[in-house]
Amino acid sequence: MATIVLVRHATTAATGKRLGGWTPGVHLDDAGRDQAEATAERLAGLPVAAVYASPLERTQQTARIVAKPHGVRVRMRRDLGEVDYGDWTDEPLGQLRRRKDWTVVQATPSRMTFPGGESIRAAQARAVTATEELAAAHGDDAIVCVSHADVIKAVVAHHLAMPLDAFQRLVIAPASVTVLHLPARGHPLLLACNDTGTVPVPPAPRQKGR
Repeated sequence: MATIVLVRHATTAATGKRLGGWTPGVHLDDAGRDQAEATAERLAGLPVAAVYASPLERTQQTARIVAKPHGVRVRMRRDLGEVDYGDWTDEPLGQLRRRKDWTVVQATPSRMTFPGGESIRAAQARAVTATEELAAAHGDDAIVCVSHADVIKAVVAHHLAMPLDAFQRLVIAPASVTVLHLPARGHPLLLACNDTGTVPVPPAPRQKGR
């Protein structure tokens, strides 16, 4: 089966500030376009047979940049789309962190269903099914799937046999590359995770009261 290259979309003006979800009309900012170009350059030497992406504008833009060196069109897969955050969609992260359910999202995400939206477990199930279907369809090829941080973390957690409640321990940065090999027989292999071409720096500790 195929090697799946999971790419998170590059930054927008709202990245790190709002819970974007399925908010329409959100495009890459200047930094995001530069990030996507850098990712495309890093993947240019890979024999990519196909590029798939979530329907959202920020993933479609990132995918088109990544696909260009390979001369392939971007194919849309709705099941690679972001978690449906329902009533939380496009809310400021600072406000969401003060909600009681925020601790559920962080500590036991398998129990979280977003009001008016979907559960994280449901999002994981559809995204895992999508990657497995694509892997089966593409034989031994390498393919790119451009998606979102929580979706990529959930897919990786599944293929590593990691409980969903531990998926917040994974970090998936904007425009990062995560590579899974899904063989027809045997266990999946994680070949790279959150690769941005730079040495990661641990986040500064959050001060009390913030």
